[in-house]
Amino acid sequence: MSEVATTIETPLAALHRNSGATLGNWFGCALPDHWTDPLAEQAFARDTVALLDKSYRCYLSLSGPDRVRYLNAILTNNIKDLAADHGTVSLFLNPQGHILAEIETYALPDSLFCVSYAMIRERLITTLDKYIIMDDVTLADDSPRYSTLAIEGPHTSAVVEELAGLHLATLDELQRTAASVAAIPCWITKRSPSGVSGCEFLAEIASLPNLWEVLLQSVRKHDGGPVGYAALSAVCLAQNIPWFGYDFGEKQIPHEAGLQDSHISYTKGCYTGQEIVERVRSRGQVNRQRVSLLFSTPHPPAANEPLTVDGKEAGYVTRAALFSSPPRAIGMGYVRREYAAPGSALAWSGGTATVAKFPAALHAVPQT
Repeated sequence: MSEVATTIETPLAALHRNSGATLGNWFGCALPDHWTDPLAEQAFARDTVALLDKSYRCYLSLSGPDRVRYLNAILTNNIKDLAADHGTVSLFLNPQGHILAEIETYALPDSLFCVSYAMIRERLITTLDKYIIMDDVTLADDSPRYSTLAIEGPHTSAVVEELAGLHLATLDELQRTAASVAAIPCWITKRSPSGVSGCEFLAEIASLPNLWEVLLQSVRKHDGGPVGYAALSAVCLAQNIPWFGYDFGEKQIPHEAGLQDSHISYTKGCYTGQEIVERVRSRGQVNRQRVSLLFSTPHPPAANEPLTVDGKEAGYVTRAALFSSPPRAIGMGYVRREYAAPGSALAWSGGTATVAKFPAALHAVPQT
């Protein structure tokens, strides 16, 4: 599913502009690119605590007696065995095994709550609806109602305990619980990308400006601050976290994107695209693989920059950024299987790129 051609205005866009943020198009939405220096903002996420506006989401609810059977039959992960208020991340594939969407699903008492991307919302709803044939399922779009803010970094637990009286350590990963933050009702979900402490606050859109201000005051008290997507992109690259619509999508199958261990259940039974996934799994290899890249210059290449070996096409860059600790241009891309091993050297128009394992490889790079 392709990104929307226009930028979607988000609930806090005007507030961010008034606070001095420069906005950009991220995930098809108007979101902060940066407030000050993206390199300084990276330090919040790495060393203290970062406040993020995740208004690039869309929210769908599935109700009806067949909702679990229906969704379990079209998503790659196990929906049937989800515990109450727990979630899982899945892929929605086409019959050829290509990735149409990344979807988080949470089991609620009378429904399944799904989280995906606003940039594919309309097409996703249309496609999901086509799969409801004989099932007694009602699909509702809750996107106009909700939005999400998040905090990440070492001081996350202290902020959450201070504001909501909640110990994050008592929650499982992707478990959510009802909470109140400064009398603002919300759902808090534990989310720890690559093991980094973090959580999300799902709230009514009408409450979002007040919730942002409350969270902002608290993260600043804990030596953190708001972080834009220029900084977040670099942080996620360093954590080897691929982004839907940037690092994987309709052109890829799960094994090419490196999502076979995180997004797929191999014991749940049949689902759309399973035949392709199992064929690749049994064959044990794909022609191209997603890899992390270290660049030889401090100037990161643009998306889709070709990568070559001995002048011949070997792959391309999906996303790149300047990482601040130590300062290096890093990125992701796809390369042919024979060049996917760590240490493989490739060329691009501005220098060289070396395949690496993140985050370990970054700690081994001396600061320049």
